Amino acid sequence: MMAASLLRRDKKATAAHLKADLNRTDNCAGARQLQELLDTVLNPETPATDTEALDWCKCLIAGGDGFDEFCKTVRSYDNATLCGLVWTANFVAYRCRTCGISPCMSLCAECFNNGDHTGHDFNMFRSQAGGACDCGDSNVMRESGFCRRHRLKTGENVPSVPRELLLMSEMVLPRFIISVIQYLREGYTEPGEGTDSGSERDLQKVLQQLEPQISFLEELTKMGGAMRTVLTKILTNQQTFKDLSMGQEGSPYAKQNYEKYLSALKNSGLVSVEEKALPASAESPAGEEEATGALASSGAAAAGSTEEASKEEDPDGGQALGQRKRVKLSSTTKDTSIMDSLKHKCFLEELLFWTIKYEFPQKMVTFLLNMLPDQDYKITFTKTFVQHYAFIMKTLMKSHESDTMSNRIVHISVQLFSNEELARHVTEECQLLDVMVTVLLYMMESCLVKSELQDEEKSRHVVVNCGEALLKNNTYWPLVSDFINILSHQSVAKKFLEDHSLLMLWMSFVSFFQGMNLNKREMNEHVEFESQTYYAAFAAELEACAQPMWGLLTHCKVKETQEYTKTVVRYCLEALQLWFDAIGFVDEPAPNQVTFHLPLHRYYAMFLSKAVKCQGLDLDSLLPDQEMLMKIMVHPLQIQASLSEIHSNMWVRNGLQIKGQAMTYVQSHFCNSMIDPDIYLLQVCASRLDPDYFISSVFERFKVVDLLTMASVHQNALLDSEQERPMLEGALTFLVILTSLRLHLGMTDDEILRSEMVSQLCMNDRTHSSLLDLIPENPNPKSGIVPGSCSFEEMLSAVADFKAPVFEPGGSMQQGMYTPKAEVWEKEFDPIMVVLRTVYRRDVQSAMDRYAAFLKQSGIHTGNPWPPYKERSPLHPSYKGLVQLLHCKTLHIVIFTLLYKIWMDHQNMSEHVLCMVLYLIELGLDNQDQEHKEEEEPCIEEHCHDSWFPGTSLLSNLHHVINFVRVRVPETAPEVKREPPPSTSTEATSFGPASRRLSGNWRENLREAQVFSLVAERRRKFQEIINRSSTEASAQVVRPKSSSTRWVPPGTPPQLVTEILEVRESMLSLLIKLHQKLSAKQNSLPAGWLEEAAAAAEAAAAEAAAGGGPADAGRHTHGDGITAIERILTKAAGRSRHSQRSIQEICGKVCPPVPPKKSSPADKKTLDKEERRTRARERQQKLLAEFASRQKSFMETAMDVESPDGEAAMDLGLTELMDSEILYDCVICGQSGPSTEDRPTGLVVLLQASSVLGHRCKTGEAKKLPTSDEEHIYAADTCGVAHDLRLALMQRFFRESSCLQSVSIGWDGGVYVQTCGHTLHIDCHKSYMESLRNDQVLQGFSVDKGEFTCPLCRQFANSVIPCRPGPGLEAGAWHCPSNKKPSVLVKEVEDLQGLMAPFPTVSNLSKEMELVIKDIKNTTQKKYMDYGKNPGSPDNDFLFMYSVARTNLELELVHRGGHLCSGGASGAAKRSCLNQLFQVLATHMRLYSIDSAYNPWTRLTQVTKSQLEEGPEVDRREVAMLFRDVPSLLIIFVLTMPQPLRKEHFTCVVKMLYNLQFVQALAALSAQFSPEERQAWSMSGTPKKNAANGEKCFEALLSHVIGELSSDETIYRLNAAEPTVLSSSVWSPQSIEFSLRQFCLPYLRIASLLQHHLYGDVLTECLQEDEFWTLVVGLGLLAPGPQTPSSSSSPIPSASCLEWPGVSAFQLVTQWCEEMKGLPETQAEHTLELVPFRSPQTLLVQDPQWGAPRLLQLPDNYNILFQYYHRKACSACQKVPKDPALCLVCGTFVCLKGPCCKQQGTCECVLHSQHCGAATGIFLLINASVIIIIRGHRFCLWGSVYLDAHGEEDRDLRRGKPLFLCAERYRVLEQQWVSHTFDHINKRWGPHYNGL
Repeated sequence: MMAASLLRRDKKATAAHLKADLNRTDNCAGARQLQELLDTVLNPETPATDTEALDWCKCLIAGGDGFDEFCKTVRSYDNATLCGLVWTANFVAYRCRTCGISPCMSLCAECFNNGDHTGHDFNMFRSQAGGACDCGDSNVMRESGFCRRHRLKTGENVPSVPRELLLMSEMVLPRFIISVIQYLREGYTEPGEGTDSGSERDLQKVLQQLEPQISFLEELTKMGGAMRTVLTKILTNQQTFKDLSMGQEGSPYAKQNYEKYLSALKNSGLVSVEEKALPASAESPAGEEEATGALASSGAAAAGSTEEASKEEDPDGGQALGQRKRVKLSSTTKDTSIMDSLKHKCFLEELLFWTIKYEFPQKMVTFLLNMLPDQDYKITFTKTFVQHYAFIMKTLMKSHESDTMSNRIVHISVQLFSNEELARHVTEECQLLDVMVTVLLYMMESCLVKSELQDEEKSRHVVVNCGEALLKNNTYWPLVSDFINILSHQSVAKKFLEDHSLLMLWMSFVSFFQGMNLNKREMNEHVEFESQTYYAAFAAELEACAQPMWGLLTHCKVKETQEYTKTVVRYCLEALQLWFDAIGFVDEPAPNQVTFHLPLHRYYAMFLSKAVKCQGLDLDSLLPDQEMLMKIMVHPLQIQASLSEIHSNMWVRNGLQIKGQAMTYVQSHFCNSMIDPDIYLLQVCASRLDPDYFISSVFERFKVVDLLTMASVHQNALLDSEQERPMLEGALTFLVILTSLRLHLGMTDDEILRSEMVSQLCMNDRTHSSLLDLIPENPNPKSGIVPGSCSFEEMLSAVADFKAPVFEPGGSMQQGMYTPKAEVWEKEFDPIMVVLRTVYRRDVQSAMDRYAAFLKQSGIHTGNPWPPYKERSPLHPSYKGLVQLLHCKTLHIVIFTLLYKIWMDHQNMSEHVLCMVLYLIELGLDNQDQEHKEEEEPCIEEHCHDSWFPGTSLLSNLHHVINFVRVRVPETAPEVKREPPPSTSTEATSFGPASRRLSGNWRENLREAQVFSLVAERRRKFQEIINRSSTEASAQVVRPKSSSTRWVPPGTPPQLVTEILEVRESMLSLLIKLHQKLSAKQNSLPAGWLEEAAAAAEAAAAEAAAGGGPADAGRHTHGDGITAIERILTKAAGRSRHSQRSIQEICGKVCPPVPPKKSSPADKKTLDKEERRTRARERQQKLLAEFASRQKSFMETAMDVESPDGEAAMDLGLTELMDSEILYDCVICGQSGPSTEDRPTGLVVLLQASSVLGHRCKTGEAKKLPTSDEEHIYAADTCGVAHDLRLALMQRFFRESSCLQSVSIGWDGGVYVQTCGHTLHIDCHKSYMESLRNDQVLQGFSVDKGEFTCPLCRQFANSVIPCRPGPGLEAGAWHCPSNKKPSVLVKEVEDLQGLMAPFPTVSNLSKEMELVIKDIKNTTQKKYMDYGKNPGSPDNDFLFMYSVARTNLELELVHRGGHLCSGGASGAAKRSCLNQLFQVLATHMRLYSIDSAYNPWTRLTQVTKSQLEEGPEVDRREVAMLFRDVPSLLIIFVLTMPQPLRKEHFTCVVKMLYNLQFVQALAALSAQFSPEERQAWSMSGTPKKNAANGEKCFEALLSHVIGELSSDETIYRLNAAEPTVLSSSVWSPQSIEFSLRQFCLPYLRIASLLQHHLYGDVLTECLQEDEFWTLVVGLGLLAPGPQTPSSSSSPIPSASCLEWPGVSAFQLVTQWCEEMKGLPETQAEHTLELVPFRSPQTLLVQDPQWGAPRLLQLPDNYNILFQYYHRKACSACQKVPKDPALCLVCGTFVCLKGPCCKQQGTCECVLHSQHCGAATGIFLLINASVIIIIRGHRFCLWGSVYLDAHGEEDRDLRRGKPLFLCAERYRVLEQQWVSHTFDHINKRWGPHYNGL
């Protein structure tokens, strides 16, 4: 009962009391009390959600203190030297390859930033599966990379832990852990019991309830080393587990709970060890497995037993796979206990068991990993993990969430197995390698099917089925990646290589993949369903076979490891032999099938290569007998032929996937594990087998045997005629690759890297990252990036030049690229390597085009060059046999035949065929067979069918003449002679020098000399060597027939007959004739040609020797076929005198022999053909050039956004000044005509709301983006805010309607109008829109919103502004200078304003005008239009309308750089639509008449009776004239007067308003003076008032203004309180003059622009300091005098431009000043809080100058920005957003797509873009480093302004390299923002549906 009483007491007190009790020496009572208390508290029957128990535990552990204090105390004893921070997926971590020992090393951001990694090869990455920080662990990383905190061995100076501190923990925690385990046992239900999804949900629920408990355990692990030690003790103590696991005696619950645990073990197919000791019971799964286990320890036996096994069908497998049956193997495992026994001896083991059962819940994983810094724990845990390995695999295979689970498994295993010491320890103690290989085997055995390769019925081979989920979803990868990880440790790999039984097991594992995913060629119809299993197959071979192979190869680098290699090679050959037997392979592959997967061949090849290259082994000692070699070569050769077939479209009925396979096979990540070993293996076979046999096999595999006949017509039983050419090209190219590739035959690693790099760069310029990606890295993870000594970077700088990223004005942004250096093109371009490495055939063409361009540019060769021939590095002595291929008669016969056929123009020959033939000849000349002495002619060998050529040396065969050839042709062929052959014995010198006499009927005697009977003969001979009955073979071999009849397939063309051709050519003579044919000259090689060539070559050689260059005559290296032939002839002549003689003889017969069967007309025909071809080509070039220039000129007019030159399509309003009517071209119907009321023409425009003006600041400096909590951005100083405040202040003191005419709005959200300058009829436009609406394919813009692209230039637009009909601007009436007095003009203007607008008649034109106004209003948001107190009032509308004009003028000013110094019609004006816009606005605004009583014009020009006495009934007065915005008044006057306005009236308005602006400037200035200065200026100006020019002198006016304003003490009062900064400087007349000019400039600029658009006046160019004068003269304020103003001579004062309207200036000024006085002070006091201004007088001090709009200034290094913002919490929801973004205009931090900040279904970025940029937003996505632009309802990815050191973007930070700001790009972005050209420049727009 004691427990009950304890429970009632206060927890803290109880805990303290118990702790005290336990600290006594005799503590039995305390212990008993505690146990009783815990029994009650941790009663397993209370639900887990009850937090009471947890609170008790916390208090008890803390022993009476607060839990947080306790944590702090324990932490102070932390002795850990490792960081060990555990993270989960998506965490941002770092990896430094310079510091890492293991490739998996990773660091948390804190440790990385606190360590020193400058200049290291590091990158930032987003964790896929989770990980842990390795800082402080010297097994995984070098100590130099540790951070400051973990560099100190902290453990030494930490005091030891007082015993009593953790005493309670030691007592309480075991009970707590068992209670957690009991909950886990209790909650577990087998997936079989309920419905599947239900049980999964149950498990989730159990885990949710346990969340607080597991989090508590996690908290404990974070308390540091001291607490971890305690936990380790508890978790690994076997006694504690024994005591607690079963539960106390007599507790039925505990017993039942334990039963559940046992049944869970049993259901997992695991038996606890005790049960095993009993006789195996029937249901125990172990029983059967042990029985078969012994029998089936080798793969062969396993394969044998599949017959029976496949009969009983696997219940679930059968249906899943459809037609293919799954094969069950009897278990091949060595030791069944690996698979199915588990015994738990401690808490840790059972915890891991449940972790696996519950499929690795994240919290549990984190808890188990957090404990790893404790060494004892680490070892025990690793052993436990290995012990559960098989169970993990079984759970993984059953799991529905295998992806998540895989990640979690790897999260754990990578921490354990990356540590070599630990891996070695576990390998020795727990048989880690056995466990892994067995588990992998077992896993793959679950999805085997019978192989269909070769002989389907008899085949005993089984392969994995790539369609199974296991392979398709890569479920195996966690286990394979662990295996690769441990093989990277030398000690472990050595163990593996020494264990023969393991190697055998592994080979049987690899053979499961041998021949998987077999493709059968579809011959009749297209496959219905294209399977995509090939992805799975390639991934499986790469990951499960190749990666472990590379891992093992790294440890076989030196002589000492020879034995390992020998063993592996031995087992490979054994496995191959077993495989050949299993598939029933004899000597011919089955036709029309191919598998790309031969991992056994590739293991064999790679170990051979290593043995010869690194270990100095003798190749022959590792090779099998000839017969085996012949078998080995078959399948790799089959793949090469199939590649060619696939590219010749012979597999087209198999769908696209077969092309996918052919591409993947050569793709950079696969090639060095696939095609390279295959080619190497074929090279080995070729070097050891009879060359004639090899060559004939090649042509047979490529199915082109029938084509190789001298006859002009032939039949091919296997190929259609259009496939013959590509297949022949394929066969020849393959032979060239085979004989010239040196990747594994003697090149050093550096040379390999260099040639790989060159071939990739030649195809295309590459970015650094794509180059890294494209160069096949040695896949062993430890080797860093590239094998070999020379680093990637050095090599790159040796072969390539860096092209910095450039910008085209069209906006496509390029990245930094590497391009090959000139000498690389000249000396190293290797077309063969390019062909080998291209995934897409077009890349070969691209490389050749680039090569041609280089030759043209450097003037080496202008025509169409042929692929250059490249000298090869010498062969490794072991492979010398490869040269025999080039020196075998079969090849020479083929070469001869092909040369002859090309010369005779037989069908299906091509330039490429000739090119490859010449390449082979040249290779043969360069690689002499050592056996043959150069000059002697070898004697004729015995074989009668070798009679074509005397010997095997190419040199001697070149000049050997062949006179007659016997061919078999169809009867219809031209060769068949119609007259019977002579029966007399003829002397047929058909066989060279030893011509035999042929007597009698030669048809019988003569062995057919056609080449490929030869092949059959060859093969028969070979089969005799191999004493094997030739019966099977002969079925597929065309035997040489002695009779002239031949077996004819049914339905074939006519009978074949044998004919004799008279040839009388040698290879040399054919070459020379081809030279003539190519150069189209009869005698292209004159007799003396050779001597000249030799002399030239010698000279070149001498020169090269002097220069130290290669002795290769440059002109022969590059060129076309003619050059190639000359080069070969020169070489042949140089190497053999006999050849030289022959060449001279042939060249000497100047009259070229007439080729048989070709009359000269035919020759002429070919000549004509050539000529015609070149002429056609020239014509085409001409046309193209013409087209290009047209296109260019069109682009200039239509598209250039910024270029100031180039003529505009229509300089609207300027072009036809003199015409009476302006004509417009409609770009839709193409008609030209004026715009009329009924059929108006319109201008294509884009309306967009813009806040660019509102974001300007006083200074032109960009604001800095905050990157720490201390920095901020304030928006109060922007133009938009200032204008809003000004209007609000006015509205407080003055009458609403008057306020709304005194300022402009549209700084934020103003409507900007731009056009491409093209016009169209409005009715045409409507039908165009209809057609767009019906056209479904359009993306990127919404037709319903009126968006479209200009039909001519495709520029984006959304409205059409109608053009007003009527005369152009004639020079006459509107421009004539007037001599009227100012006062007259003033009166006229007043009258014009008084005129009521005639109400517009309703016409199509007026309707369109209304619609445009509606469009304009719809462009911006409501809030940007309603500034008045009563929205929608006419006043408001009026304000909005004239502000549109103001916005457009101001923006044009900004685009011109903020001033008009550059003059001229700038790019913006050229296509300006302001004229049309003004007409529309004017038409609309004439509807509002200005009340004459309030017309500002009268107050501007007349002295009126004072209206102040009207008394209180007037609620508020008009806005004082001096407070009004002058440019706004100008626009209002111009727009409200009848259009078109006469120029004189416009000038009059400008003059009157200048007066007002000038006085405003004076008033504003006077307010900045100190009282003393005011006094002084007032005094000095007074006497000047009465002077003649008093009204035009600023001193007089200034003193007048000061005098007037001083009378009201409120006006200057505010300055008295705080002396302004300016008062320190004294105002001189010069500085005042300068200030006045600056103050008036903005108004003058707007007026000039307006005049420019309305009247077409040209703006003159000037210097910055002369701008004021230029504008004043241009506006007519000042008559242009002789003295041009210059800054040096005393300038004309700005006051001299004043012109008063016949009224005394001083009276007017007095009147204006009066209006400011006596403003109600009281109101100001009431509303002080609202507006931070003291009085309305501040309205005076306005500075109209604004800086240029700028985006924020970004930090140079992206990391600064990233580290601050990617962890920053969102201000709305306080969570760290998943996709944080930054507004680059104002610096606001927003969530992209974040649901937390949605308002009415609109996400935050879109909302912010509306608020900040009136629907234009520029956001930097923090986690992706890219910028997105939001424009209205569309968005686009703009690109990145941060580039890495190689000038490339890193979208989504995938590479994680350091990024730096690219100032150029940022400028481009800013410029597009300011010029509003996002819509035109960026092409890829999509709708965002408010979801960003």
